[in-house]
Amino acid sequence: MRAVILISGRGSNMEALLRANLPVEFAAVISNRPQAGGLAIARSLGVETIALDHTVYGADRAAFDAALAAEIDRLRADLVCLAGFMRVLTDAFVQRYQGHMLNIHPALLPAFPGLDTHARALAAGVKIHGCTVHFVTPEVDAGPIVVQAAVPVLDDDTPERLAARVLAQEHRIYPMAVRWYAEGRLHLGADGRVRVDAPRLPESALISPNG
Repeated sequence: MRAVILISGRGSNMEALLRANLPVEFAAVISNRPQAGGLAIARSLGVETIALDHTVYGADRAAFDAALAAEIDRLRADLVCLAGFMRVLTDAFVQRYQGHMLNIHPALLPAFPGLDTHARALAAGVKIHGCTVHFVTPEVDAGPIVVQAAVPVLDDDTPERLAARVLAQEHRIYPMAVRWYAEGRLHLGADGRVRVDAPRLPESALISPNG
């Protein structure tokens, strides 16, 4: 299976995917920002990189998305992995790859879609936070959920401390989800829910506070 990864910054989730020894040929890493640090990391790992500067297209999102789709199709990608790609994609682009595009979001969706998830979680006083891998749909951060991981929210947490603990879990579950996809173990039902053919996980619960 061939995949491409889309990034806008350092791409720590990109790096986690590239280092996970997955049954996937990563055809390229594409960034909308030519100076994204993740491009150098991808090159150091032997992966082709493409810089597609979105500013060249001004406010014309459709034109940028068309250029991006042309690159993805040229690479014959079976799967598109968003890994910190900070662009809202047009409906036409999403529909073109629907069912073949995954995203990692730093919150337990459907809670806290969008940006600043960790600060918002702390402001809301939640006791459990986490991350979600989901299929991408036209509605932002609302696609069918594949897998989630949770962490406790501690009394002395800052957004930065909480983000670091969540990020460690992102690096665990994103490669897991891509492996399941590559092995044909993800099934999207008519009800919009994802079923995973995977070994049964131990039944357990993360409860916080744990007193």
